[in-house]
Order: sequence, then structure tokens, then C-alpha cells
Amino acid sequence: MDPHSYDLVVIGSGPAGRRAAIQAAKLGRSVLVVEKGRRVGGVSVHTGTIPSKTLRETVLNLTGWRERGFYGRAYRVKKDIEAKDLMMRLHMTLDHEVDVLEHQFARNAVTTLRGLARFIDPHRIEVALDSGDTRIITGERFLIAVGTRPHRPDEVPFNGHNILDSDEIVDIPRLPRSLTVVGAGVIGVEYATIFSALDVSVALVESRPNLLDFIDHELIEDFTHQLRDRGMALRLGCKVARIEFEHDWPVTVLDDGRRIRAEMVLYTAGRVGATNALNLDACGLTADSRGRLRVDPVTFQTAVPHIYCAGDAIGFPSLASTSMEQGRIAACHAFQVRMPPAPEFFPYGIYAVPEISTVGMSEQEVRDRKIPYECGVARFRETSRGHIMGLNTGMMKMIFALDTRRLLGVHIVGEGATELVHIGQAVLNLQGTLDYFIENTFNYPTLAEAYKIAALDAWNRMPAG
Repeated sequence: MDPHSYDLVVIGSGPAGRRAAIQAAKLGRSVLVVEKGRRVGGVSVHTGTIPSKTLRETVLNLTGWRERGFYGRAYRVKKDIEAKDLMMRLHMTLDHEVDVLEHQFARNAVTTLRGLARFIDPHRIEVALDSGDTRIITGERFLIAVGTRPHRPDEVPFNGHNILDSDEIVDIPRLPRSLTVVGAGVIGVEYATIFSALDVSVALVESRPNLLDFIDHELIEDFTHQLRDRGMALRLGCKVARIEFEHDWPVTVLDDGRRIRAEMVLYTAGRVGATNALNLDACGLTADSRGRLRVDPVTFQTAVPHIYCAGDAIGFPSLASTSMEQGRIAACHAFQVRMPPAPEFFPYGIYAVPEISTVGMSEQEVRDRKIPYECGVARFRETSRGHIMGLNTGMMKMIFALDTRRLLGVHIVGEGATELVHIGQAVLNLQGTLDYFIENTFNYPTLAEAYKIAALDAWNRMPAG
């Protein structure tokens, strides 16, 4: 067999590429993973999911944020927090993630190659190695899992110093005293709230009138109130006209003439598929204006049947969790392994401070579908565990169908939301009802008790019988 020929060639080693490669290897196929970065892991490990969540956890620990409900806003664990304090834990975490991934590849006999891949025809790629050499690789099937890179408009004067994109912020050389975040999507909101927890003065600018439109509006109202309560400036419905400098400080000028002067600007207005270097024309594919590829939503096949694409390069939902499943499903389909359909509902986690997590339909979606429903709400401060933890904020909202009593959606904002949501996810995908929460016992004291409180709240308003 040709040593440079493989059953599956995976381009990119992020969540989708990693899971596809290991799945194919477990099916006894020869697999090559090509990664252009210095180390495997992709954007998720090196500049995206893992770094931002590690920074979040480090900030919450060093600031004592979780204890301020008891000890007041002035409470600190470490008085003077510097960038090096954040970076130390970050690098330890990333090293561990890379070690685990390299071990998984080695254990499953997945070959890896460092270099930049480009198609030369539908079954061959050329990989430009760091040494300057090139290697031709033949693949029976391909998975494109190159992820995304930050959208960097020409008019934004990025300089790697005090005007940064979301990939650069994880290597921040120093902590600013003030920060303007442009773009209130998931990434912008996460970083804005993380820096706000460090007591950095943060202004969040968004051209749309609302934050995170896809999240239940009642949750966003609660979340927005918390941000304003701690002094974050929200400039919603405002477009950025330009960014200029004043005494070396960036000034964000809005289209209504207002000026926001800050020590640093983080520009997070969107990401684009990192497909531009793949020479897609050579294999018969074309990306859209945002660098994304269209795929079959069930099999993840592109318009060229032996070439698959998964992860952020196909667009929504652009979550590490769903990308992993997409990669696994693509690999199974590529080698004719029958797969049950994915569950209808998956959880969405936003690792802001506070966390937001949601699964199922929002109240607006339920209304749009004209399903008769009732809601139940629980505040974390109503639980004993919430009181023990000093939580003054946080809420859970549950939505039930009136006729069948089935759970339709769970929406949580507050401490531990991304963990708590999985109880609702299980009941939702198993088509459970209000009665599950009424009849079952939850550990006491826990935040999970909020499920029973919210369910009873809905039950109290539902018609008898």
C-alpha cells in the first residue's frame, strides 16, 4: 500500500476532526490528520473553547467572585491580579489537553502531519511542511474540519497591542483598566463579562438592539440587568463608525457620534470559515461569502460525496460539543456504519459570568408554533444551596405543554447553568413530563432543586385535571 495513501484524511484537529479521526480508526481504517498549527487541538484547544473557559475559571477563583454574595463587592482573594497569573493556569491546561489528544491519536494509530493542506484534485492534497518541503497525500475520503478564524475588517486597525481579535486576547500581555468589546455575540459577551469580573471597566457595543437573540428573552432580561447592575456599559443598537487613536488609546466612535475611550479594544464581530487556503476549486467545492461549506445536515457530505465537512466550518451551531458529534457521524457515514438519528435537542452553553444554558424551545418559539403552554420559574436564592452559596441572582425557567404536560424547554442563567441543563436535556429528549419533576426526589441542598421549584410553579398555574 502507498505509505502516503489513507482511507480517511482529516484536515484540522479540532473537536470535529479529532472525533472523526478516532471513530474511523476504531472502525479499522487508516487515518491521517493534517494540522497547520504548532500543536494538535485546533482553535478549540488553543484560542477558543478551552482558553476562554480556563480564563473564566481562573478569574472567578482569583477574584473571589463567587464569594462576593456574602462578603461584598470589595472582596478579593488576590489583590493585584496580573496577566501572568491568568496565563500560568492557561498554559498548564492547554498542555494537558494537547497531551491527552496526542495520546488518543497514538493509542488509536492515527497518523498526524504538521503542515498546510491544499487540494490538487478531488482525491489528493499537497501538504506544505514547516521544513519547506511538500508532500502529496492521497485519500479515499476526506473530512474538512478547519474551523474558523476571526473576521478582521480592513477598516479596523488591529495591531496586536491594544486592538485585538478574539484569538489574540488569550495571549494578552497585560490587563487593561478599561476595555471596549465590539460585538455582543457569544464570544464578545463571554469576554466582556470575564473582564468585568476582574473589575475592568467594560463597554459592550452591539449593532443589533438586543443581546443573544436566540436565547429566551426573559433570561436575557435577567442577564442584562445583572450586567448593568455591576456597572457594565451596554451600547446596543449602535454601529461602530470607526476606531481612532487619542494619545495612543483607542477611541471607538459610534455612528451617533458618541466616543468610547478605553485602554484596549476587543473586536469580536463574527468569524469566518478558515477554508481560504484549501484550494477548494481543485476538488469541486465552493465556500460561501463567510468561508463556510454547505453540507447535508444528516450525513455532513458536501456536494462532492467522498468529501465531508463538520464543525464550525459549516456554521451554526458552532459548538465544540456538536462539532464532535458531527465528526463522529460523518466518519460513520463515510464507512457505511448505520447511525441512529441525533436527538432533536442539544444544550447550548454560554460561559459568561454568569453562565447561560438552554435546551429545547424558547417561549417565543412555543408561541410561534401555537402550542398551548405554561411556564414555571425558580430563583436560585429560593434554594437552600443557593442561599448557602450566597447567590443573590440566577434563575431557571421551564416550559411545559398544557395538553400533554411534556417538557418543551429549559432555560437557565446563573452559577452552574451549563451543568444543570443536562437534567432538563435528558427529560426533554426522553419526552418526559411535568410529573417527573413533581414526583422525583432531588438531593438536598442542591441547585438542582430549582427543577422541582420551577415545575411546581408551573403546576400551580395549570388547569386541574
